[in-house]
Amino acid sequence: MPAETLSSDPQPVAQAATVPDVAVIVPVLNEADSVHELCERVAEVLRGLGRSYEIVFVDDGSTDGTSERVRDARERDRAVKLVRFRRNFGKAAALVAGFEASVAPILITIDGDLQDDPEEIPRFLEMLEGEGLDLVSGWKQNRQDPISKRWPSKLFNWVTRRLAQVEVHDFNCGFKAYRREVVEEIALYGELHRYIPVLASRRGFSVGELPVRHHRRKHGRSKYGWDRFYKGLLDLITVLFITKYTRRPLHLFGVLGLVALGVGFCINLYLAVLWVGGESLSNRPLLLLGVLLMLLGIQVLTTGLVGEMITFKSFRGSDSYSVKERLE
Repeated sequence: MPAETLSSDPQPVAQAATVPDVAVIVPVLNEADSVHELCERVAEVLRGLGRSYEIVFVDDGSTDGTSERVRDARERDRAVKLVRFRRNFGKAAALVAGFEASVAPILITIDGDLQDDPEEIPRFLEMLEGEGLDLVSGWKQNRQDPISKRWPSKLFNWVTRRLAQVEVHDFNCGFKAYRREVVEEIALYGELHRYIPVLASRRGFSVGELPVRHHRRKHGRSKYGWDRFYKGLLDLITVLFITKYTRRPLHLFGVLGLVALGVGFCINLYLAVLWVGGESLSNRPLLLLGVLLMLLGIQVLTTGLVGEMITFKSFRGSDSYSVKERLE
């Protein structure tokens, strides 16, 4: 992924000698007015906990001087890092770049618009470590956004929760805490970042949810439009497919193919009985439907078998499980 990273300073960095306890990943797009305040508040909270830290800003193609503000923040606090994209690549790419640029074993992701409250970070850490969870997802119970964003989001989350069978109320919340093993085992691309709890749960990681405070936007404007909802539905279909059928494509295509083939066979069998009884089939559109369904069924089954062959050839054992502990 093309990205320009902030070069290291020749002066000694206090936290460079050891791995920091916590990494805070902040994807930003035109959030220049929020950078300094966010840095100061995050640093104050983590220093108060006695935790060493790094704050990684990922500038996803900003045009308002966001990167310059991050550089200024780094002059004040050497724990601040910057990854700057050449253009806008999307939030999933920004999160992946932030994960790769950080080294801490515990990761916090937080939006850069100050709507998430950094003072909630201790509660995330307490829940993650105290309850032995692998991922804690924030839940904006009292969301401070216009109703035009709240209600579609409620519908989207309800549908996702029912189809994915993961009891998370706010998949869109960017405020999350992870153990590094989670982000090392799940693949993020496109706009799959909102489904991280689903992907993690399918890998066997324990997922929890924490109600968090949410504030009105202080600077700038929202970067999301209505297109995120239909894209989210398409991404949900993708997530359900790759988490359930990546290693067994015939279980999906086989069912669809057999249903189509069976219905087509029954239709043609019925017409064959009529033909034997002396009826003409030349004016029967049902005959065309039966033939088409049988052909469709054969094609879908063939697609599933081809998928199985590709899976067999590319299969790696480590992709089919996730190890939590070894005693050897």
